[in-house]
Amino acid sequence: MQKVDKMGEPLVEVKGGMQRPERNLQKAKRDKKTPYLFLLPYILMFTLFIIIPIIMAIYLSFTNFNTIESPDFIGFLNYINLLTQDEIFMQYVLPNTVLFAVIVGPGGYILAFLLAWCLAQITAKPRMILALIFYSPSMTQGVAMAVVWTVLFSGNQSGYVNSLLINWGLITEPIVFLQDTRFILLIMIIVALWSSMGVGFLAMLAGVLNVDESLYEAGAIDGIKNRFQELIYITIPSMKPQMLFGAVMAIVNTFATGVIGVQLTGSNPTPNYAGQLIVNHIEDYGFIRFEMGYAAALSVVLLMIIYMFSYISKKLFSES
Repeated sequence: MQKVDKMGEPLVEVKGGMQRPERNLQKAKRDKKTPYLFLLPYILMFTLFIIIPIIMAIYLSFTNFNTIESPDFIGFLNYINLLTQDEIFMQYVLPNTVLFAVIVGPGGYILAFLLAWCLAQITAKPRMILALIFYSPSMTQGVAMAVVWTVLFSGNQSGYVNSLLINWGLITEPIVFLQDTRFILLIMIIVALWSSMGVGFLAMLAGVLNVDESLYEAGAIDGIKNRFQELIYITIPSMKPQMLFGAVMAIVNTFATGVIGVQLTGSNPTPNYAGQLIVNHIEDYGFIRFEMGYAAALSVVLLMIIYMFSYISKKLFSES
């Protein structure tokens, strides 16, 4: 005879020999399914736009594919050619990308954190206005680049930089900055730093503003004497999640940035490959030469580089 509880509900045996009312057990099973229903749209979109493209890119990287004929499997030949035959990649693209990433990545990240910390020290209204000013270049990067930076570095006397240098007597003839191989990468770095205050900057600003004030009071009692010590011993350890998010966004944006050089110079590849980054190299082979298999191999290499640096950031700022 089946046992029942005080309300007359049948009891069902669960793990450990315990017995629970059947109605409660059914409700618990439904509750377990509810989170997955809410996650389902995200899982579908993530699979459709992230997982499947990554799998396809990895597969195409082992093929010779020109977008017209069927992919022809060639094994690791694309990766071998990348390391041994692609002189442009080794001589220009890789050094440019490393130099660009070393300066813009840590530089933009540190600058974003310092600006966020400085803004947190002022009142709410000026903070909101200044935060919007710093954040706006990341939203209007393409338009602002065409309107502002191409005018500033215009290659004639009407360009602001040329006009100033001529008036100061530093040069006698205008410099064609955006076509001169000596200045292209430098200008790209300046523009990238100018537009690096994106969502990572906002996340770090939110992290600084949400540090528990009682921690600063406790720190003062324990012997912390100045703002720098507060920053090192209280602020940064208290906002590790925001620091991690900012680091990942800085890494992704730095290595994925390729539009700057193309928009400034008006060509891909950039003049004499002076501003050519990995992303530009991928677009060159994929959408100009239609060597999709080789472009896929380049994109897989870029993905691994981004993953490696993101993993390092996670180890540095992880709570565990």
